[in-house]
Amino acid sequence: MKATVLAHADYSIAEIDPRLYGSFIEHLGRAVYTGIYEPEHPTADENGMRRDVIDLVREIDVPIVRYPGGNFVSAYNWEDGIGPKDQRPVRLDLAWHTSESNEVGLHEFSDWCSSVGTEMMLAVNLGSRGLDEARNFLEYANHPGGSYWSDLRIGNGRAEPFNVKLWCLGNEMDGPWQIGHKSADEYGRLAHETAKAMRSFDSSLELIVCGSSNAKMPTYPQWEATVLDHTYNEVDYISLHMYFDNKAGDTPNYLAQNKKLDDYIVSVSGVIDFIKAKKRSSKDVYISFDEWNVWYHSKEQDEKILKGNDGWPFAPPLLEDIYNFEDVLQVGLILNTFIRRSNVVRIACLAQLVNVIAPIMTAPGGEAWRQTIFYPYMFASRYGRGTALDLRVKSPTYEVADIGEVDSLDVAAVHDAEGGFLSFFVVNRSQTAIETAFDLQGFAAAPSIADYQVMTHADLKAVNSLEQMMEVAPRAGDGLVIDGASLAGTFPPMSYQMIRIKLQPAAQ
Repeated sequence: MKATVLAHADYSIAEIDPRLYGSFIEHLGRAVYTGIYEPEHPTADENGMRRDVIDLVREIDVPIVRYPGGNFVSAYNWEDGIGPKDQRPVRLDLAWHTSESNEVGLHEFSDWCSSVGTEMMLAVNLGSRGLDEARNFLEYANHPGGSYWSDLRIGNGRAEPFNVKLWCLGNEMDGPWQIGHKSADEYGRLAHETAKAMRSFDSSLELIVCGSSNAKMPTYPQWEATVLDHTYNEVDYISLHMYFDNKAGDTPNYLAQNKKLDDYIVSVSGVIDFIKAKKRSSKDVYISFDEWNVWYHSKEQDEKILKGNDGWPFAPPLLEDIYNFEDVLQVGLILNTFIRRSNVVRIACLAQLVNVIAPIMTAPGGEAWRQTIFYPYMFASRYGRGTALDLRVKSPTYEVADIGEVDSLDVAAVHDAEGGFLSFFVVNRSQTAIETAFDLQGFAAAPSIADYQVMTHADLKAVNSLEQMMEVAPRAGDGLVIDGASLAGTFPPMSYQMIRIKLQPAAQ
């Protein structure tokens, strides 16, 4: 099979917000305890955080991390996580039927974010709580001093404010499973008033209102229309969530699901445009896709724990999907979709970062390792910064029931004009090798291949584990030929590629 790709420097989509490659840490399972935090671990730093995990997170270069939930936040009292650790209360978490020690709270998480080089994206509880707690949380986090909450922060050892700019107004409030679930009108009114209060403190905050938990919700997309009708002029983003699975064992269907993701984004973008027109507003609202990942491998185990048969365990192994090579392709496809829709999707968070449906796994007291999906996430985060290009791709296709026709070759590209690089992210989701010719137009002369990484495996179900950490990993590719404005190569069946082209400076 053959395909062609035209990349022109002037055919662009948008400047990518680096926060497109964000992630998520929730007080759920082992994400925090024995994930990022384990004071007794041999690599623990002075704050009890695992240095081996810190090193892996820095390797990905995660720009922002959402915290503390997720479902957890809808019954969370942020005050429980401040002050002396020995005075913090143990609470029962209704969302995940576990106990929470509150050893890690805002201060500890902020210190961890500093150690990994990322920013905080905080969520307020609009489930069991509301406006008053949100404004107090904001004052505690961001006010320099001289008020009750800011002085309490100073007394707790933090003289300088945290200066958190990005805030989520609750989590999945459309979901009946949520503590404090509300109708669209109820939530829209509360979110609007909360946003108003927070903006009264600081008009430069970036606020995210809850959209649909997934595109199968019976209230979708009317939920978005109603909530935005209430909040449009007070918020900056509407959140979307989507998880992917292959429970049916149908690989062609599984690897076509990013088309459903694309349709979801386009539909909500249309709702945003409609409300903008209705409001006669000059303001733009974007999408924060702040939960996404593959999630299905661990669900049978999770159901047993969540039934409550084991009481209220502390940090049990929940949602610990062990990812396979097939999931590498899926994650690559999802990231490519976000790059191509970066004009409207400005923020995205892979859910989650450590142990819980995560690219990084840890053994309590032992080692940490990269799951298979670590690699496409890392490549996109490190090399997908710059301008997303509007490619012209001609590829063989295949048909999928309920989805339609999809390209066998999925390609996204990012032009880093400042650094002088052009990066391609390529997924061949077919069972056949695809001979591909790239036409590079409008770029500096005499480009060269700076890096070419390939991921393939004979077994789609192959995984990385504590015993075999590098079973699925990238290798240096070969066979790509570049000649002036032409790049050519053959991509193996069921493969992921990252191609980095060095662009030579134009002659003066």
